[in-house]
Amino acid sequence: MDIREIESRQYLTFRLAKETFAVDVAKVREILDFVAITKVPQTPDFMRGVINLRGSVVPVVDMKLKFGMEPTEKTVNTCIVVLEVNIENETTIVGALADSVQEVVELDPSQIEPPPRIGMKLSIDFIKGMGKLNDDFVIILDTDKIFSFDEGTVLTEMADSNAA
Repeated sequence: MDIREIESRQYLTFRLAKETFAVDVAKVREILDFVAITKVPQTPDFMRGVINLRGSVVPVVDMKLKFGMEPTEKTVNTCIVVLEVNIENETTIVGALADSVQEVVELDPSQIEPPPRIGMKLSIDFIKGMGKLNDDFVIILDTDKIFSFDEGTVLTEMADSNAA
């Protein structure tokens, strides 16, 4: 293992509404300007549809809807973060709709606290930790855990059926 991974990690930060989220840069394939998304019938609301990425079909998830926020509105800053997600031991490419991408930041373990314990029936398994950046918190996401088994199946089926 690379010693830098132990000491610190780089994260891509992005905004959803007024909150800042982050994902490990190793999971980021690329960042796209907002493009036309083809809606796929009978998919969950947070599944905005699919895009054509150099001949490959990539499902696009509205992260704000996924997290119970208002739908993402298209602005000049709206973008799609293309991520590699591991679903059922298979790498799947997914587009994550974000209000804006901020920057790549480096956080070492002393700047990251474990996710808060919430005594209710809320699932926060997809939160790796809370990063401290200046005086603000950054919610660090575990991209492999954002999607449950059923949602992951929807994503892989969308990519597979449209690629055929």
